[in-house]
Amino acid sequence: MRLKGKTAIVTGGASGFGAGIVERFLEEGARVMIADINGDAAQALAIQHENATAHTVDVANPASVQAMADAASDAFGPVDILVNNAGVTHLPTPLEDVSEDDFDRVFNVNMKSVYLTARALVPQMKARGAGAILNVASTAGLSPRPNLNWYNASKGWMITATKTMAVELAPSGVRVNAICPVAGETPLLKSFMGEDTPEIRAKFLSTIPLGRFSTPQDMANAALFLCSDEASMITGTALEVDGGRCI
Repeated sequence: MRLKGKTAIVTGGASGFGAGIVERFLEEGARVMIADINGDAAQALAIQHENATAHTVDVANPASVQAMADAASDAFGPVDILVNNAGVTHLPTPLEDVSEDDFDRVFNVNMKSVYLTARALVPQMKARGAGAILNVASTAGLSPRPNLNWYNASKGWMITATKTMAVELAPSGVRVNAICPVAGETPLLKSFMGEDTPEIRAKFLSTIPLGRFSTPQDMANAALFLCSDEASMITGTALEVDGGRCI
């Protein structure tokens, strides 16, 4: 029960890594808002758990993010933990051929959302002198793959944002960390690979020394540690949960 008495928001919490984090946090005693653009999926997960609530959010929209923060405060009181997990990618494409619409979508969901959630929730964390923020970045931000160009760049931005948030918010008692997953069995996997075939899977797996894709449970365990009091001396880190891919 490492999160007993804690409250958390997990964006993109209805599926993939986000759902794994939600379920792990609930197991450890937290009350969790499952915030997702797919409100039906968020609700379907929330009704399975006594201490979960669902909220439909567009993390790229300022009013929607503020409404999420207000709803969490109304439901739980002060928010102790924020997990910025919502993310999108574009299909593997030469960098000069990525459409402006796809670029804007990656920018808004992967980058602007971190600014918007910080604007909505950091003031209350600073006022209380406590809080933990976790940004779900990617190995793509550390060791970019060709043709995932602007997605790579957005995750590199998130890692730098994590460090700058951490150093600025540390005097206020707020910790900020990131996890960097390798590709996993989530709805985004096919988008990363372009197409899902045994040959392409084998090619991806050949770049991961431990020889398997990451799982929601892998991310959930790392997220639990970094958001718990056990990590009270850790801030500004970008933890590679990648089976050795970035070695």
